[in-house]
Amino acid sequence: MEEQFILRVPPSIAEKLDRLLSENASSSEEQSLDLSFSENGRSGTFVIGDEHFPASLLDLPCVVESFKTYDDCALVKTADIGQMLMVREAGDTAPDVVEYRHGLTPPMRDARKRRFRREPDLNPELVQRVEKDLLNIMAGGTVENADILSYYA
Repeated sequence: MEEQFILRVPPSIAEKLDRLLSENASSSEEQSLDLSFSENGRSGTFVIGDEHFPASLLDLPCVVESFKTYDDCALVKTADIGQMLMVREAGDTAPDVVEYRHGLTPPMRDARKRRFRREPDLNPELVQRVEKDLLNIMAGGTVENADILSYYA
């Protein structure tokens, strides 16, 4: 398996990348690509030639599979992608979260809120009492808090 990530860039940077990658090797020697991260491993700098752009490494809300083909017929899975490198223009603000809230396609917009189940709102005291009662029952004892059983009945 390969290690892969999604590279998301603004349209202006995408044009520069496209020109750099489509030129022949001799004319692209003065142009270079570089990516360096800061100490936290989540923010860094993306360099194209002599231009520097801020970048952030974000977790995707769900895993994306990537495939490649050798014969245009059979697909071979190459990786599970769970992170995206988001490059921004110099004046744009950095995201303040670690997880990107949207997926990669329009149907996955606000994916965490719309597609995944919410965590249940449980009272910590109730959970501790039920856990204590279950441990007591497993040890051969009886239930101390009978009102909890009526809560679940």
